[in-house]
Amino acid sequence: MKTLEVSVVTPSGPVLEGSFDMVVCKAETGEIGILPGHIPLVAPLQISAVRLKSGSETKKLAVNGGFMEVKPDKVTILAQSAEKASEIDVQRAKAAKERAERRLQAKQDNIDKIRAELALKRATNRLNIGS
Repeated sequence: MKTLEVSVVTPSGPVLEGSFDMVVCKAETGEIGILPGHIPLVAPLQISAVRLKSGSETKKLAVNGGFMEVKPDKVTILAQSAEKASEIDVQRAKAAKERAERRLQAKQDNIDKIRAELALKRATNRLNIGS
């Protein structure tokens, strides 16, 4: 059976390299599944999970935006940050989520609402993957 070579890279360096049967990401236009032989594609990614399937096993990564480049036999994800489920500090993610929620509920003029909303999305994504 054919597989895809997958690389997930951040500014800090590589996060994951491996062969997988399928990659599922959430692009700006919606969820997309990539199988070997897919047509070439470049897509911006949302703050979401990346699911990597190999046989009956599925690995998950928390990805905070970035881009996905697809070639027929290779997928490269260039992300601002990415974490494997096993590396997520759930307590830290909960604290970040609570902080972001407090900022959004405060409705003060000096709060950057967009920044707080993005922090909430990142923390929620990390909790969904890490739990």
